[in-house]
Amino acid sequence: MSTGAVEAATGMLELNNDMIASGIILILTFIGIFTEEIHKIHRTKVAMAGAAVMVLVGQFMGFYSPDGALKAIDWNVVLLLGAMMTIIAIMIPTGGFQAIAYWVAKVSKGRLFLLLVLLGTAVTGLSLLLDNVTTVIIFGPLIVLICQALGVRPIPYLLAAALLSNTGGVATLVGDPPNLMIGSAAGIDFNTFFMTMGGIVAAAWVTTLVCLKLLFKKELSVTPNKVEFEGEGMIKDKKMWFSSLLVLGIMVVLFVMHGALHWDAWVVSVLGLSALLLVTKHGSPDKYLAEAELSLLLFFVALFAIVGGVEHSQFLQYVGQSILPLVQADMLMACIILMWAAAIMSALIDNIPFTAAMIPIILGLEAQGIAVAPLWWCLSMGVGLGGNGSHLGSTANVFIVTLTERLAKRERDPSLAITPGMWIKKGTPVMFSTLVVATIVFYMFFDFFAKPIPKANAAMATEISVPLAH
Repeated sequence: MSTGAVEAATGMLELNNDMIASGIILILTFIGIFTEEIHKIHRTKVAMAGAAVMVLVGQFMGFYSPDGALKAIDWNVVLLLGAMMTIIAIMIPTGGFQAIAYWVAKVSKGRLFLLLVLLGTAVTGLSLLLDNVTTVIIFGPLIVLICQALGVRPIPYLLAAALLSNTGGVATLVGDPPNLMIGSAAGIDFNTFFMTMGGIVAAAWVTTLVCLKLLFKKELSVTPNKVEFEGEGMIKDKKMWFSSLLVLGIMVVLFVMHGALHWDAWVVSVLGLSALLLVTKHGSPDKYLAEAELSLLLFFVALFAIVGGVEHSQFLQYVGQSILPLVQADMLMACIILMWAAAIMSALIDNIPFTAAMIPIILGLEAQGIAVAPLWWCLSMGVGLGGNGSHLGSTANVFIVTLTERLAKRERDPSLAITPGMWIKKGTPVMFSTLVVATIVFYMFFDFFAKPIPKANAAMATEISVPLAH
């Protein structure tokens, strides 16, 4: 009996050469991405090479094509992330963020744990609207300056910035790159995402602060220098800063309403960017666009093309049918397993590739009639909190570690650097503590998380997933 006849008779997919070829390319590419620190080849280069091989092999074997790769790219994620990066590039030179940081230091009045809480709150608040990488890029250098003025070690505050930006970013559609991918694939709008994840993230956020207080008890008990921080005069371009805040406020409203408006999230971000570019009429767009992380955007494009090839070969559908019995037998247990597996994998590797691999599997389960809403929330929670587990768990972590290494080299003091061992001692306990709390909350309110995603948003997911259909 042929493979097609077997599939028709059993309703189950059989492993074939197309699946094997696409699976091998996927695995080798991900290994290359995960081992970037060993071979020193930038992950964007690895991803682009993997995408090229996937298209060529897929076209030769007949399961993929350049046109299919183009349709597999989720432009909602790419355009949204690119627009938000450019908006921040416009806002940073105004000096507004520096003024906020110094105001926080002034309010704390030398009370170090209060300083950590206030800085963490500012970082978390910004992470609700911006991706966590952008947030730590803004606040990391400012934290170093504040700590140097106070005469205290910056490590607790820098680590807190990374951990709390990762945690806070889980709460919104635009707070973390994996959320952009999940929300776009599942058709989850900004309002639904925040209303569902806000409570469980708040519990994880408080848990993170409690852990930091215990883990850095000694560092937070020292007496700092008496310094008067003045934020006056730090805002260099008040017109641009307040115009940016107004635009961001309007964007928040539109993010909340974009489902009702039948807009994708990228429409809101591009409209906001367009408004800011008009306000900066004397500035060249080239200057701001050059600040956007084009390598990260290319990485996303290549990643979508790779996963699209695996989807077209039906390999992910084949993998999905193997976990179907567990999902059918006990959805709650399947969700908890997914949350912890996603967290552990994200602690070992960057959370973006793992998210990209899981999305088509969950969509495949949904196509088989499974109510997958709780799986989306567990995937988001797992990859978000798991990013705190190691110094490589998220791009925000890598930036903070790099910042401390440069500081240690400049000051000729190795103790100022956050080493992998230090992160395991301080960050990993935070990851496990927040996962335990998130698991308890998810178990207690499982019916809430299992509610179907509103039908109006589900239509968006259908539009996005259609180009990936085999």
